Amino acid sequence: MSDRDPICPLCDRPIPDGGGSLHHLIPKLKGGKGGPTILLHIICHKEVHATLSEAELARSYNTVETLRAHPRLEKFLSWVRKRPPGFRSKVPGKRRGR
Repeated sequence: MSDRDPICPLCDRPIPDGGGSLHHLIPKLKGGKGGPTILLHIICHKEVHATLSEAELARSYNTVETLRAHPRLEKFLSWVRKRPPGFRSKVPGKRRGR
């Protein structure tokens, strides 16, 4: 890990090399192809998609601020901020219904 590691905009922890995943703020399936993306920890990215549907992401959760304000993500982020930057785990909690 170096001082040059990018910072995850959701949890504010450094993203170690190879530990990041690109998130489309507007899902590709909902017209976001070529739209804005952010680099997240893999665990943070998985939690976003375990919590919200593509339609919810496109409609109501298409900014870092709205993602951070979602009650389940808020709880997850306060938990994951206490973990080391390279921490990986199964996504905790039950996946949302499909």
